[in-house]
Amino acid sequence: MINSKFDIAYLKMAREWAKLSYCTRKQVGALIVKDRMIISDGYNGTPSGFENQCEDAEGNTHWYVLHAEANAILKLAGSTQSAKGATLYLTLSPCKECSKLVLQAGISRLVYVQEYSDGEGINFLKNHGIEVLRIPESEL
Repeated sequence: MINSKFDIAYLKMAREWAKLSYCTRKQVGALIVKDRMIISDGYNGTPSGFENQCEDAEGNTHWYVLHAEANAILKLAGSTQSAKGATLYLTLSPCKECSKLVLQAGISRLVYVQEYSDGEGINFLKNHGIEVLRIPESEL
């Protein structure tokens, strides 16, 4: 599949959204778009009410930090919108745990920039009919 000018624009916006994260090791941004409307957004970070510190003294990410796509999906769950048939834009491909959320939310397309260290999440989505497109940083 060929990317569109909208894919590029939404990924650039997701990249800006990632800058809102307090995480120092990796900042990740997510947008959920349906019918060319942003219906949710998210970035990786701690749950509401927690201190905004994602890593411990050794630089390891705390287990309770939420990934950007999980935050966007959870935010959407509290609204009147539906992710069914939507596109998820991510600055980093989803882990296997988040890929289950993506599938369950009804998202039909994923566009991302960087590869997560474990490719199982992407394989899972492809094997379950989700359209997946990677646009490298050099094309943004």
